Amino acid sequence: MKRVGIVDTTFARYDMARAAMDELKQLCNVKFERRTVPGIKDLPVESKVLLEGGCDIVIVFGMPGAKPIDKQCAHEASSGLINAQLFTNKHVIEVFVFEDEAHNEKELADLADRRAREHARNVYRLLFKPEELTKLAGTGQREGTPDAGPLRR
Repeated sequence: MKRVGIVDTTFARYDMARAAMDELKQLCNVKFERRTVPGIKDLPVESKVLLEGGCDIVIVFGMPGAKPIDKQCAHEASSGLINAQLFTNKHVIEVFVFEDEAHNEKELADLADRRAREHARNVYRLLFKPEELTKLAGTGQREGTPDAGPLRR
């Protein structure tokens, strides 16, 4: 049975991990290993621990604020997540929702839920149906927001 690591933060204002786990349970049978860390810069090390501990893939959830320092911290976390992937040769799917991506709290919660679920479907595809991702190449997919669609020549 495939093992999916889930790492989220106490800083986030929406439980995206729960939404993703719910989505994956509807698609397949996997074992979850969930860890919660204080903040976004704690995501990389916990992801690496889970990958080295036998998880096949990790999906991480963060909700950075709208201030420049929050965006800087998110960038640093992203760099760390890339390193975790390179050190383990396994995927870490980053799911960040910035607080300034929506106009109000309901829109923000809806965006967080949609993005988490759509990325969970990507995790499913990576684990069980990678050919589906190939079919989606060049189609302008966007998680949580409307797809951009392909460019035409």
